Amino acid sequence: MAKSAAGGCITFLFIVSPNHTKKVVMISRHPSAMLRSVFILFGCVLISGCGVSDSSTNPKPAPSVGGQVLKSVAVQLNWFPESEHGGLYQAAADGTFHSHALHVEIRPGGRQSPVAPELVLGRVQFAMANADDVVLFRNQGADIVAVLATMQNHPRCILVREDSGVKTFEDLAGKTLQRQGGRAFLEFMRSKGLLDQVKEVPYHGSVSSLVTDKDVAIQAYSFAEPLLAEQQGVEVRKLMLSDIGWNPYSSVLITTGDMVRNQPELVQDFVNATREGWQHYLADPQEGNAAILEANQHGMTIEALQFGHQELKTLALPDDMPPGALGEMTVERWQTLVSQMVQLGLVDGDKVQASDCYTTQFTEKGGGHEIE
Repeated sequence: MAKSAAGGCITFLFIVSPNHTKKVVMISRHPSAMLRSVFILFGCVLISGCGVSDSSTNPKPAPSVGGQVLKSVAVQLNWFPESEHGGLYQAAADGTFHSHALHVEIRPGGRQSPVAPELVLGRVQFAMANADDVVLFRNQGADIVAVLATMQNHPRCILVREDSGVKTFEDLAGKTLQRQGGRAFLEFMRSKGLLDQVKEVPYHGSVSSLVTDKDVAIQAYSFAEPLLAEQQGVEVRKLMLSDIGWNPYSSVLITTGDMVRNQPELVQDFVNATREGWQHYLADPQEGNAAILEANQHGMTIEALQFGHQELKTLALPDDMPPGALGEMTVERWQTLVSQMVQLGLVDGDKVQASDCYTTQFTEKGGGHEIE
């Protein structure tokens, strides 16, 4: 990603594959979170008493509104506030959270904001991540569960110039790809032979090389870097990873298994409110965008938010998916993702089961898939 305020932090996890070959897997989008994050996570999982604290199991009472006592909830973002968090900010701005008797603290992320430790330590009740992050978290022993998937299609893409001659992934042969090493999507591309004839070099979060050299491609998110390149007068083409089979749910609302099992009413209230917030944001993002601009002091612009909103509409509700179905998840998608990550040697198939990674009990009428 190449923007000061749109991206996602990375936690480095040392993954031991079934054949005991160590791989370094980066979680989320930018290689900037400290390695200490994983040690915090390991400590929370392994040290007795370091699980979910009272802040998770017994949220502190919040001020009342209109005589109604609100339940306090904290949610940790995976990066600085941006359009991919629009539903949360919309729900806060337009009163949706209050209508569900919730007092919500949205905690912005950044380069050093590990999501999993915040949940495991009980400092927050909810957080944002991607589906492959959830699989990696669970592989490390963290009882983290997805409860709502905002983006049905993942925004990950390879960005090329229109005049590069690259129209398919196979056309990348002979080109230079700027990427952050150790990423799951790269392992997927490598397994397909799509990087065999590609020169891979480090990516440092800028579109400048793409702008100046038509033979350079960069990793990107479809709702961010394309705008940056176009603002510099370069027409670009997006090669979507989802088109070739790498398609984890994105902007996923996650919590702990403890919350799901012990406070299902609170989880249901927050899922309902967040879902409504997203429906409102996708229909009209004005209030949400204003709230994001106020919360983000790292270079976010209204132009970026408007561009992101347009992209998000097709990612969150693809193929004429009705707004009422926003956030739904299927067993097939989770099984495919876990199977892919096992085959790529990123997780241990004995440690991670697809059925443990998510629950649909809060998004499907009459129940749905529940975790044990």
